[in-house]
Amino acid sequence: MSALAKPLGMLLKMIFDLTNDYGISIIVFTIVVKLLIVPLTLKQTKSMKQMQEIQPKLKELQEKYKDDKEKLNIKTMELYKEHQVSPFGGCLPLLIQLPILFGLFAVLRNPGLYVFGSEEIYKSIDTSFLWLPNLADPEKLVLPLLAALTTFLSSYTMSSSNKGDQTQKMMMYFFPIMIFIWGRGFPAGLTLYWVVSNGFQVVQQLLISKPYARAKEGSN
Repeated sequence: MSALAKPLGMLLKMIFDLTNDYGISIIVFTIVVKLLIVPLTLKQTKSMKQMQEIQPKLKELQEKYKDDKEKLNIKTMELYKEHQVSPFGGCLPLLIQLPILFGLFAVLRNPGLYVFGSEEIYKSIDTSFLWLPNLADPEKLVLPLLAALTTFLSSYTMSSSNKGDQTQKMMMYFFPIMIFIWGRGFPAGLTLYWVVSNGFQVVQQLLISKPYARAKEGSN
């Protein structure tokens, strides 16, 4: 994890040296990292949309060949090939992003180690931001609520095209509650990162979804 946390920490330190404001640095840092992984997000979203588009045909095959698993597998692979869809296309970008996410968490949970080089230097800087006296300490209400709300909005925009999925619907309401609980114990700087990251994700998802929506309307 430190292999990823160290360069991410260096990036945050470079931004802090420019802004001299730890809270602003976290916001800029979050946006920069999210912009860097936009190509992965686009690839993941495209794969998810393609899989959603062929779901009706997949269900037809599953019903038609429910008693012949071998034939079902063959026909399913033919369907993927016909529509140039990979069932693992959405997983690979996500798997690449996960270590980055873990690295970010490590950086923001221990900035003294990964950003400033020592706890003494970290404690000597001004870590207040807006109403928050110290981004190193947990904030018990406002930030956790914002984290929960933006998590819900992010999940909603991601699953809006597949609202019939009961598992997704349950997670859409359950996960924000967990984020609120966790946010009350995390350093406020980490929760701030989560809020900004989710806000970016919501805007990005809305922008990405527009071309797909127009294309769908044009085909009807």
